[in-house]
Amino acid sequence: MKKVNIQLLLVLFTALALGISSCSKDEDPEPTPTPTAPTMESIAIEGENTVFEATVQFSEGVYANNDKTGNLDDASLNVTLTGGIAGFESYTVTHSAGESTATVNIVLDALPDGTEELTVAPASATSIYNGAGTAMSETESQKITLSGITFEPIVVSENITENSTWKTGFIYILGSRVSVVSGVTLTIEPGVVIKGEAGTGANATALIIARGGTLLAEGTADQPIIFTSVADEIEPGQVASPNLDATLDGLWGGLIVLGYAPISADAVPSQIEGIPPSDQNGLYGGDNAADNSGVIKFVSIRHGGANIGEGNEINGLTLGGVGSGTVIENVEIVSNQDDGIEWFGGTVNVKNALVWNTGDDAIDTDQSWGGTLDNFVIINPGDECFELDGPEAAMEATHTLKNGSVMAGDAEGLADLDDNSLVNMMNIYFFDLAEGQDFDLVPAGLSASDFEATIPEGYTVTDFFIDGSDSFVTEVAAGANTVGADLAQFNTWSWAAVSGALDDF
Repeated sequence: MKKVNIQLLLVLFTALALGISSCSKDEDPEPTPTPTAPTMESIAIEGENTVFEATVQFSEGVYANNDKTGNLDDASLNVTLTGGIAGFESYTVTHSAGESTATVNIVLDALPDGTEELTVAPASATSIYNGAGTAMSETESQKITLSGITFEPIVVSENITENSTWKTGFIYILGSRVSVVSGVTLTIEPGVVIKGEAGTGANATALIIARGGTLLAEGTADQPIIFTSVADEIEPGQVASPNLDATLDGLWGGLIVLGYAPISADAVPSQIEGIPPSDQNGLYGGDNAADNSGVIKFVSIRHGGANIGEGNEINGLTLGGVGSGTVIENVEIVSNQDDGIEWFGGTVNVKNALVWNTGDDAIDTDQSWGGTLDNFVIINPGDECFELDGPEAAMEATHTLKNGSVMAGDAEGLADLDDNSLVNMMNIYFFDLAEGQDFDLVPAGLSASDFEATIPEGYTVTDFFIDGSDSFVTEVAAGANTVGADLAQFNTWSWAAVSGALDDF
């Protein structure tokens, strides 16, 4: 048997151990934890002077002092409200020694403007230390963003008697019939959702802009303003309802704008339909053609038309004596039990309007409205696509309807006019027609040109356009129209567009 050289083995083991030790020394040391953005619990903000609490979770290895002891107190953290949120009244911060959480209590003295972020930042460069005893510098990522804030719905049940702003990110609930009274401005910021409580008769909910009141409702294509029912589970940032069908109507009232512009009626002012005579905020009409009731842009009004009496419902958008100083562009009416948009005199112009699934008429004009509707879409009204009535008193004015696309669908008729109707109509395309629908009259006060229509197989133009109205209609194949609405104006912000209801146009 061979002898084992013990000394040689010892040398080899020693060398191996030294090599392992050397490799271990070459490895990087364990890094000191670096503070990262914390998480927090959800915050609910309901209104002004709201006290809310945020529990801030700091990252591992963050301490109040460089010796890892002591508390973060009022002077240790500086609470900063970012994103344009209004100032706060007071705050306190508590932090237990050696813990990685802190509780921030803040009292707001005004509503947030829709941002969903608050920021907590050190009051100085020596406020917060990491596990190595190194202070976070002012240039490091020391601002701590609190996310997950939720905004509780704000119920409005009284008339608005002082200038008010409804803030982005919030849901507002109409708990009753609410009027913006004369001399007062209501501003509705982009993305706001307004929901009406259910109710009929005197309890029907609606938002009324009284004569002399002002509505500044300026949504955007990315953040439309939505009026709907409390039954709708839609949240700010959504366009299509997550739970209601686009055919449900009568769940609340609607939006009513009233002004001092001329109307053709026996009584001036008159009381608007849909509002009880006891409510003086329902008066409309006057002698100021340039009257200004505000701005309405990128607004979708849905599921309205609550009944306040026999045959007396609220329209999706009612415009009574509204003057030409008012701006109305990009409006959508979805599933209203009564008319989509109804004008009672006035001189206001409306541009880019879409009316979808109304129980009554899509477009209804009364009392010699003297404005223009330019670029519009009508989809499947319950009664007439157009009801165009003449003046009711001595005052006479002519209105214009141009650049429209009409999907007649289940409509009872295409157009219902009076013998004394005063209207110009041009560049309108009709399709999806059915037996019994007609353009019923050509009064002396009608000027019409450049209509196109896709006629169902087995029928002729004169089956639908009677009383000589066929003279301004050209038959075209489906989709071959050269007139009609610019559908691109309704992309992204309208429920009809995002749901595919415009795909067949």
